[in-house]
Amino acid sequence: MKILTEALERGEKTLNEFDAKKVLESYAIPVTREMVAHSRDEALTFANEIGYPVVLKGCSATLTHKTEMNLVILDVQDEEALMQAYGDIEQRGGLELDGVLVQEMISGQREFVAGLIRDPQFGPCVMFGLGGIFTEALKDVTFRVAPLTKRDALEMLDEIRSTSLLGTFRGKPPVKRETFADVLVNLGRIGLECEEIAEIDINPLIIRDNGQLLAEPVAVDALIVLQHG
Repeated sequence: MKILTEALERGEKTLNEFDAKKVLESYAIPVTREMVAHSRDEALTFANEIGYPVVLKGCSATLTHKTEMNLVILDVQDEEALMQAYGDIEQRGGLELDGVLVQEMISGQREFVAGLIRDPQFGPCVMFGLGGIFTEALKDVTFRVAPLTKRDALEMLDEIRSTSLLGTFRGKPPVKRETFADVLVNLGRIGLECEEIAEIDINPLIIRDNGQLLAEPVAVDALIVLQHG
């Protein structure tokens, strides 16, 4: 894949978020609508195309802990707020930035995590669990060795302690399980087909609350770690 090859040639250890999501999107994994701006004018244009509110993030292949560095500004409501947010991110990220990501704001209270690791013994393994701020604290996750069947993926959805969040929750519709299972199956495919990738971390994978009968997951943030040689 060209994105991976070019990143390795540049000596990068990780992909920036925009490129990481392009890889995921190529494997039919739902991602946020977003664009990379290199100026305030571009950011304004993109925000108007996407529609407010938006999220602004520092886009960088080296600054992977964006939240801790205050490089993520949520719920930007208008042009004035966008101009301020853009300047703040530009100042904090400095020369490490590849640009500023202008991203649609996803509404949803349910957050999950999905990803890929390479186990020395078993090879590529897919991970799924409770996401957001609770990932590290609760460690409510399950794993499968790739390749995954659809049945494997559906079983993973039921194995975490928080599986009830995938059903009807506080007036919100149940999750479209088939779509969620496809995400896990396709993560396994990436692990088998892209040896350049050492690790994938999608967190959060938010269940979009958009009034549909079945809610669908959307990858809101993604990190892809590369392996050289």
